[in-house]
Amino acid sequence: MKYVSYLFGGLSTLAAAIYLVVYLYRWEWQRAVLCGVLLLAVEGFLVCVILLGRMGRLERRLNDSDARAEEIRRRLEHSREQSATHPFRWLGADQRDGAGRGDGSTGTFVFVPILMVTGAALSGVAWVIQRIAAATARPGAERRLAGRLAPLAAPAGGVHGTVPQLEDQPAVPPARRLRVLLSVVGAVAAVALLIWGVHALADATETREEARPSAAATTVVFQVKVHGSSGAAARELAARDLWEGCRRSTSAPSPDASLGVLSDGVYAGVIRPALSPHDVMRLRGCLTDATANRATAKILGDGQAALPH
Repeated sequence: MKYVSYLFGGLSTLAAAIYLVVYLYRWEWQRAVLCGVLLLAVEGFLVCVILLGRMGRLERRLNDSDARAEEIRRRLEHSREQSATHPFRWLGADQRDGAGRGDGSTGTFVFVPILMVTGAALSGVAWVIQRIAAATARPGAERRLAGRLAPLAAPAGGVHGTVPQLEDQPAVPPARRLRVLLSVVGAVAAVALLIWGVHALADATETREEARPSAAATTVVFQVKVHGSSGAAARELAARDLWEGCRRSTSAPSPDASLGVLSDGVYAGVIRPALSPHDVMRLRGCLTDATANRATAKILGDGQAALPH
């Protein structure tokens, strides 16, 4: 489930980021804001999933640690209770053999002193044997042992070409220059690509005045739909509201901008003088993105009217 959440969050983040850039390029601001909010929400979801996962692992570790500590505590208490009840159970009356049960004999009570005396005697015998061996041993045994182990020893100069000596190895391994070079090139390329992307997006969405084309007028044909109403009057009112609001979104002033009806719900806006391609894109984006009185517009086409000859 965790990996499914990561996959869903990653795909949603990628889609929201792509559409954010697309809507910014098209000057569709409301949709861009919506994608930006969605992007932040998905990022918050991913952060919460990661934090919850790590908190869950910490909680499991703490529970395991508490369980181990409780088990150790129980064992210590159990051993303490047993030791308090029978400090030396082998000395208890129930552990004695038949010779010492109820007849007053020593039984196993003499076992420990006998064992201690026997150990002391054996230690003395071992000390005597060690002194005798040290006084009578000669270096010949060691020389014979060294002669037997000589065939198993490595060559004096080491096995060259197969097993390098430890002294021949450098303390610090040499730097892998090719990997470092590839990392530097990749980092520079990533930074250059990021700078180019930011510059391209800024250039595409920059508000600037451009030279008008050599055309008489710019025409934009769009269709208007009003939700909850099918009357022609409501559509015409919504179309004029949309047109009057979006004609002022261009960088160049448009004092002459008329709107005509082509058919039921289809309108043609004409702006004189003609707009530059950048302003046409801004006008299209505004009409597609804007809403007025529950109305939406769909661009059917645009073009430049040629100058009369």
